[in-house]
Amino acid sequence: MIAKQAFGRTGHESSRTIFGAAALGQVSQAEADRTLEVLLQYGVNHLDTASSYGDSELRLAPWLKKHRTDFFLATKTKERTYQAARDEFHRSLGRLRVDHVDLLQLHNLVDPIEWQIALGPGGALEAALEARAQGLVRFIGVTGHGLSIAATHSRSLAEFDFDSVLLPCNYVTMQTPKYAADFEALLKVCQERNVAVQTIKAIARRPWGVKTPHSRATWYEPLEEQADIDVAVHWVLSRPGIFLNTAGDVNLLPKVLDAASRFVQSPSEAELQGKMAELEMASLFV
Repeated sequence: MIAKQAFGRTGHESSRTIFGAAALGQVSQAEADRTLEVLLQYGVNHLDTASSYGDSELRLAPWLKKHRTDFFLATKTKERTYQAARDEFHRSLGRLRVDHVDLLQLHNLVDPIEWQIALGPGGALEAALEARAQGLVRFIGVTGHGLSIAATHSRSLAEFDFDSVLLPCNYVTMQTPKYAADFEALLKVCQERNVAVQTIKAIARRPWGVKTPHSRATWYEPLEEQADIDVAVHWVLSRPGIFLNTAGDVNLLPKVLDAASRFVQSPSEAELQGKMAELEMASLFV
């Protein structure tokens, strides 16, 4: 079983490995059902989806009809204005067939102009606050990608008291000094304010090469071998207090969950550097 810890200030004890339901975006209902059964085997009790993840919300709906109280449920809106975000969120409730979600996140809030719109008057944040006041959502978070996102999240937390953040964290990305410094600064603020920190791209190997067949549903080339996934997952989980969101491919999920269930300690620096060289790993972000 995968260990659990407090998801920030929410009062929920979430599995340290959260199911990234983008993996359900392009699969059949039967395949989704088999995937969701695997979550129960490992004690995963937190689902993270989004309106923009293909059919993910639709695939979760039948499962939630039976297991809604067993899972902390998060979705996202990529819209930036009040009305568009409100409409998208209510569409998500309908697709999920639920009367509320636990966490609504402003999705990939990176661009400075979009940031101003979303957090300003008439922005998406107002739709999230309205939904919270109506009991349709309990908590509000923010997510993002890229090397500027840690600093942007810090700026977002200075503007509004978000309950959670989500951003990339893997050994390769954290070798970028500026990103690592921004990540540590963000983590310090989150720890002080009891904001949950979710991380993504744990098993990213490198961007897909021009001549490399895209054999996985992920937009990047992932690690494939169990031993390599073990090293990557254990490194992320060695950071106290943070969560690891699984990759967007259902066939990789059992390997990630297996690695997480066996976590004891971080791999050594020598092992990490050896894997980087052996597998020709590279950052997804430039």
